[in-house]
Amino acid sequence: MAIVVDRDTRLVVQGITGREGSFHATRNKAYGTQVVAGVTPGKGGLDVEGIPVFDTVTGAVAETDANTAMVFVPARFAADAIYEAVDAGIRTVITITEGIPAHDMLRVYNYVRPRGITLVGPNCPGALSPGKANVGIIPAEIFAEGRVGLVSRSGTLTYQIGHELTRLGIGQSTIVGIGGDPVVGSSFIDILEKFEADPETELVVMVGEIGGDEEEKAAVFIAERMSKPVVAYIAGFTAPPGKTMGHAGAIISGSAGTAQAKKEALEARGVRVGTNPTEVAQLVADAVGARA
Repeated sequence: MAIVVDRDTRLVVQGITGREGSFHATRNKAYGTQVVAGVTPGKGGLDVEGIPVFDTVTGAVAETDANTAMVFVPARFAADAIYEAVDAGIRTVITITEGIPAHDMLRVYNYVRPRGITLVGPNCPGALSPGKANVGIIPAEIFAEGRVGLVSRSGTLTYQIGHELTRLGIGQSTIVGIGGDPVVGSSFIDILEKFEADPETELVVMVGEIGGDEEEKAAVFIAERMSKPVVAYIAGFTAPPGKTMGHAGAIISGSAGTAQAKKEALEARGVRVGTNPTEVAQLVADAVGARA
């Protein structure tokens, strides 16, 4: 079954004729994802390695039955691209673009949320269901099919922990990078809820980082609403207060949002927290072995 993307994903790539869009669209297609269309205004009628290009998402959906969009549009146009996808009937939008102004994303969030659309990102690596579909920039070759879900604010940590799991012979059901901006379309809780409902996922790894309180909120959700075990990792134990580290949302204000505070909140609710990616993978291995 998997979550967010699967074998039924029919992908339209917005910004497909740009360098990044074309590169990753063709990589996703080579993996086996059904990349059925691309969109670049004014370039309809062209194709990118056999992927037809349309002027509008509406036209692409009408011709190809696309149900998922990947946004590689420059930041100043990305919010409009998301609106266009949603208005065309797309149900899942994965926004890779970084640098979208927070005010733009606030408007997008409030437009998308009441419509029940799954929005992942922006500033994210996308979503991968190994053996089924890859939508984004995740290096699929380091992951393997299995029953561990992975949700993360950090792309590179997602790759590292996924690789550590694969080396231990532990495959993954779906990997979701939610993005590290202050305003993103899907929270940890949104993705954890999907994993909880997914029969192919037996355990979840959550990778957080300093800044904000999403990990603390997730800890409460895990304790109250999840039957599946969760293992976590928090990046940024050595980060100095008041300094943004990597992501726009990764900034500590006073004593709030520190890695230690997040670790304590999770552990207080029964979530085991690793101190490094290798330890996280071993905690997962131990938990999987205990459930076998």
